[in-house]
Amino acid sequence: MSEGLKPFTDHVSKSRRTPNYANYGWITAGVLLVAVIALLLLWAAALGKQHELGLLRDKLDEAITKLANQREESQKDKEQLAALQARITDLEQEKAMAAQMAKGLEDEMRADLESKDVTISKLQGKLTVNILDRVMFDSGEAILKPDGAAVMRKIASLLAEHQNLKIHVIGHTDNVPMRNRFNSNWELSTARALAAVHFLTEKAGVDPRRVGAVGYGEFRPIADNATAEGRARNRRIAITILPDELAAADTVSPPKAEAINDNKPQPLAPPPLEPPVK
Repeated sequence: MSEGLKPFTDHVSKSRRTPNYANYGWITAGVLLVAVIALLLLWAAALGKQHELGLLRDKLDEAITKLANQREESQKDKEQLAALQARITDLEQEKAMAAQMAKGLEDEMRADLESKDVTISKLQGKLTVNILDRVMFDSGEAILKPDGAAVMRKIASLLAEHQNLKIHVIGHTDNVPMRNRFNSNWELSTARALAAVHFLTEKAGVDPRRVGAVGYGEFRPIADNATAEGRARNRRIAITILPDELAAADTVSPPKAEAINDNKPQPLAPPPLEPPVK
């Protein structure tokens, strides 16, 4: 066979000498595809990170706003607490001052009024002056005697500097039935309480809005009515002196005008008391 003709090796030699550009194109396309995919992944990751960062920023802003609100509320709470503490301090000072004034009034009353016929007692914030009826009235009568008027003037004078105190005048009797113009001991005890109230408000200058009168008759004794001494102790006028908050508990607010139904029968008013004989 001639050396110029090599049918079995000639194509191999040619393939080595001539590059395959088609293969290079596929490789390049694959690299580009991988690069694009990588870029897309990176872009997606970047978008995800950006979204996550946005959420974190929103949460941070929300936390900052919440913290600011809590600080504001905390400041308000501190201010309210300070105001309450200041009010408590003021109330404690007012209470101490009121207690001091009440003690001073009690001491003055004991010094000026207390005797065998006039006794002073204090219970649950109420200061009570008990005056036996023989100082205030004649037996079975409701006309204030001069000695009783003198006691009332002293009480009014002592209370002139304590305008915040209320005065309840309470009449009491023994259990001996009435045999004069009064139908019962209720009428007598109430008439005596009213006589004292009229003197305090009309002669001694006490504001009528501070004063009230009530009669308990024989039904609240402090001694045994079986003895003359006990009956004498039960016939008395009690002047109870108490602050506004205690006096308010003994009063009833009047009904509103619109709540009254004129069509309903109204309870009959009690008959007026017979005025004391002058």
